[in-house]
Amino acid sequence: MSTTTPSASVRRGAISTPRSRMAALARAELTLMGRNKGALFAALFVPLVLPFSVKSAAKEMDLAEAGLTTGTLMLPAAVGFSLLFAVYSALVGVFVVRREELVLKRLRTGELRDVEILTGSAMPALLSGLAQSLLLAVGCAVLLDLSAPSAIHLSILGLLLGLVMCAALAAVTASFTRTGESAQVTPLPFMFVSMLGSGMFVPLEMLPDRLASVCELLPMTPVINLVRGGWTGDLSGAETLGAVATAVAWTVLAMFAVRRRFRWEPRH
Repeated sequence: MSTTTPSASVRRGAISTPRSRMAALARAELTLMGRNKGALFAALFVPLVLPFSVKSAAKEMDLAEAGLTTGTLMLPAAVGFSLLFAVYSALVGVFVVRREELVLKRLRTGELRDVEILTGSAMPALLSGLAQSLLLAVGCAVLLDLSAPSAIHLSILGLLLGLVMCAALAAVTASFTRTGESAQVTPLPFMFVSMLGSGMFVPLEMLPDRLASVCELLPMTPVINLVRGGWTGDLSGAETLGAVATAVAWTVLAMFAVRRRFRWEPRH
């Protein structure tokens, strides 16, 4: 695979605005994404399968006691899986591989600014995660006979916050990931913690109070709560503000870490 494709694509023609520069880089990344069959499979198909494991686990839970149904458990979990696999995990690999191939270093010598490089590189994964999340949400709503969402704006807000946060956290993870091979491993701790502690498999309402209080502070928890709350309509104003504040805090912290720690050249 050529290591010069993104750089060459960005340099063709007169690219004078941030939007056009990022669009050119995003098109190049989209082409490279299509060539990586393994990453494409993990990003697009794994999140489609995992919700069925949640459905199996839900049969062993007393969801009614927590005020939930199989649908209101599976739908936010499906969105969460999409964010973790199609956005977070995929972007860790993109950032690390492009850095190790010196693509990021070459891009910095041109017109592109640092934020444009990261945003343009992340755009295909973000759009893929967005489309997949919407598809999964509609599929779960239809197949599980869910009623119409009570506050759809909360679900949309949660999804958008999740997309930005996962992209920023991916850049943070890439900063201490040495090689493309290790990029398959370093995202796993965050993914496992999120799946087990952010309400994807087990609702926080069914956890001990002290443990639930800790899990509420995890990065993906506010995203899951907002997506679910948009469907159930049971989030109070204070709970909504708390979830948004937690997600924004993690995003800002991640962006600060990226600005300070992100590596643009191969690690030695």
